[in-house]
Amino acid sequence: MAKAGWDVTVLEKHDMPGGRARKLVAKGFTFDMGPSWYWMPDVFERYFNCFGKKVSDYYDITRLDPSYRVYWHEGFTNIPADYNELKKTFDQIEKGSGEKLDSFLHEAAYKYDVGINKLVHKPGQSFTEFLSWDLAKGVFKLDVFTSMKKHISKFFKNSKLQQLMEFPVLFLGALPQDTPALYSLMNYADIKLGTWYPKKGMYEVVDGMYRLATELGVKFIFNSNVTSVNIENNKATAVFVNESVKYDADVVIGSADYHHVESNLLPENCRTYSDAYWEKRVMAPSCLLYYIGLNKRLEGLTHHCLFFDTDFNVHGNEIYKTKTWPKDPLFYVSVSSITDPTVAPEGCENLVLLVPVASGLEADTEELRDKYLDKILTRFEQKTGQSVKNSIIYKKSYSVSNFTEDYNSFKGNAYGLANTLMQTAIFRPSCRSIKIKNLFYTGQLTVPGPGVPPSLISGEVVAGEVLKDFGYA
Repeated sequence: MAKAGWDVTVLEKHDMPGGRARKLVAKGFTFDMGPSWYWMPDVFERYFNCFGKKVSDYYDITRLDPSYRVYWHEGFTNIPADYNELKKTFDQIEKGSGEKLDSFLHEAAYKYDVGINKLVHKPGQSFTEFLSWDLAKGVFKLDVFTSMKKHISKFFKNSKLQQLMEFPVLFLGALPQDTPALYSLMNYADIKLGTWYPKKGMYEVVDGMYRLATELGVKFIFNSNVTSVNIENNKATAVFVNESVKYDADVVIGSADYHHVESNLLPENCRTYSDAYWEKRVMAPSCLLYYIGLNKRLEGLTHHCLFFDTDFNVHGNEIYKTKTWPKDPLFYVSVSSITDPTVAPEGCENLVLLVPVASGLEADTEELRDKYLDKILTRFEQKTGQSVKNSIIYKKSYSVSNFTEDYNSFKGNAYGLANTLMQTAIFRPSCRSIKIKNLFYTGQLTVPGPGVPPSLISGEVVAGEVLKDFGYA
């Protein structure tokens, strides 16, 4: 928008840019509070290229090797960055699965190309957007009517391999049996495009985008909690901050939680979606997070560690079906200081632990959080052979109630709406208000979906829609 000559003002609730991708600095430790996986580097490069810039103009990235490690009930598996080494790893787990991985990723590459380069850049306003011959002839190759679980089981019979291929959708969107196999494009992103790390942490991505925006003349006003949007004659005319400060507007773009903007900032007669509609949505998970500083270094770990040493299906059902606090959850640990010692004091280690949990859970108490921390740290110590409980010098937890309070997140969700078939493309909440002609939406609850790269794309899509309707300044 700023590039097109518009006068752009960003009203941010917090004291820094980033939203859910904020950072936490405490006692010499720097923690990424939200996203910690840098996937789809091409999407980030495309973003900066839109402005005649490169990623490297703002931050440096390095590919992790191994990409991550998975701990099982017995032993662990490293996921090497080198594809031929990964095929050997697959063959060791299930004979012949290396060749099957070739076939699987050949299909996934097509889905990635069509999905990322064509589908996700559609505003999702009508079926007609998807009626090109290229998309029509490839609809069956996209596997939109086959589930991830069924699709993966065609190639791999071993439960470990199935879990490896299912985890990107389980952690980020929905049960594999409810997710279209189109999303095997995530496996292509994982395996072929790799897992990367921005030097100094994921917040460097936020800072890079912030710097680029300010270079283009965008004004950021922090500590500005938007309390209402003024509507006159079906047009948004102003935004109110802290109930009294008024900002006049020709166009309003809501990048806060979609439900919050609709249900709390607009008059009831101006809302596109009812409370009943939102209650029927399938939400992606929330998270139980811990930011941990240790007074010692750990040995032999990888940057990213997944703990799949309990029942994968049971935890998935607790997130999406029964919607209960998990009994024995899978969890994830990021030890970014292994790659980047600058994020922790000398001789110390920086840990972020994440347990995916159902959105909307109650009884999010400190007592409950302490119980889960003890549980997962016990398993961490058992699986890695390293003690950590007695070496903690900093600890902060973050979960469902914090997402609600800090981000006005519907049901305390962390990742927006689940990637089910009936919540894909035109079936997601629209990126433009049906009732207010100059009100638009970006983020994880509208098109194209959850995660950092899709959220970036959502901003690009909406900017295009605004310029199409309102032109260049």
